[in-house]
Amino acid sequence: MASSQRHEVLIVGGGSAGISVAARLRRAGLEDVGLVDPATTHYYQPLWTLVGGGCAPLAESARPQAKQVPRGVRWHRKAATAVDPGARTVTLSDGEQLEYRYLVMCPGIQLDWAKIPGLSDTLGRDGVSSNYTYETAPKTWEFIRALRSGTAIFGMPSGPIKCAGAPQKIAYLAADYWRQQGVLDDIRVVLVLPTPGMFGVAVFAKELEMVAKRYGIEVRFNSEVVAVDAPARNAVIADKAAGTQETLRYDVMHLVPPQSAPDWVKASPLADTSTPNGYVEVDKHTLQHVRHPEVFALGDAGSSPNSKTGAAIRKQAPVVVQNLRDVRAGRTPTAHYDGYSSCPLTTARNKMLLAEFDYTMQPTPSIPFIDTTRERRDMWYLKRYGLPFLYWNLMLKGRA
Repeated sequence: MASSQRHEVLIVGGGSAGISVAARLRRAGLEDVGLVDPATTHYYQPLWTLVGGGCAPLAESARPQAKQVPRGVRWHRKAATAVDPGARTVTLSDGEQLEYRYLVMCPGIQLDWAKIPGLSDTLGRDGVSSNYTYETAPKTWEFIRALRSGTAIFGMPSGPIKCAGAPQKIAYLAADYWRQQGVLDDIRVVLVLPTPGMFGVAVFAKELEMVAKRYGIEVRFNSEVVAVDAPARNAVIADKAAGTQETLRYDVMHLVPPQSAPDWVKASPLADTSTPNGYVEVDKHTLQHVRHPEVFALGDAGSSPNSKTGAAIRKQAPVVVQNLRDVRAGRTPTAHYDGYSSCPLTTARNKMLLAEFDYTMQPTPSIPFIDTTRERRDMWYLKRYGLPFLYWNLMLKGRA
């Protein structure tokens, strides 16, 4: 086995969570920070919804990873494959082991395409796409733009997923485009949701109900697309409440895959074994591991029951950094994460609803003097231009 290296703090994952934490640690003066991530490109994934809706260029979502890694951080350009909290080591894809004193786990989330039989075989072809990958987001727009009549299905899986509003956003962007083209009346739009309502916060759910009604969208609650028959262009929709299934023919379909922690995380001693998703088991307020106090986790791979969004990471990163510094100094963690998240829901090609909430599942607006519980044109500009600027120039730099 290759000889090991040791870091005071080792961060697993170079997405928004890992880069943000690394930047904050460096700004706090910590010199020995290691980062494990094999990616050569860093993606601003929230833009992919707008790419799929024909409202933004794909290239704008990608930048070189080398330019995002903070100066002074030792970047290990390999994938992590195992973690041993007893030995305080992380094993890399080439067998090398890295030792750590403190570990920050943010390896992201795994897209489980195979859990919907038939989806992988047709993804990106024959009218079936997903905005959850860089390669297929442009295909979504290609299929939406070409449709002039028929049936369009938009599906969301059960269980935690990143950006839980994304399955709805693309449905509204598509319906608004078809309305502008004068063909919406000839298209049956079906939105398949596993939840009993449009959204978990009542005030936002009410607004989204009106949006769906405006476009004439059929909403199937407590339901999921559980199989795809690409040759016949059929989707099998299961109504979990009624215990029934229906086969519906589609012309265009946008699906979001079920999601879980990466398999190697599920198999590790850090995983929460009470659920099959296998997320890193942390205290939901301190983000410190419940069994290994030298380990913290944030972002999509953490078990905290917040909505998995970039906005959540922006609030989690300073909590992790402060609490890690507390533990290093022999103190009890002092920072507290309240579950804040926000979901910018595009409801038209020029309007957006900014849903902000925390663990109480009550609205927690952060912008003064503006009613963000209603869809607004100014919020569209925040989504299209303001949030990407904040991400690249402030969040990833540890300044916001």
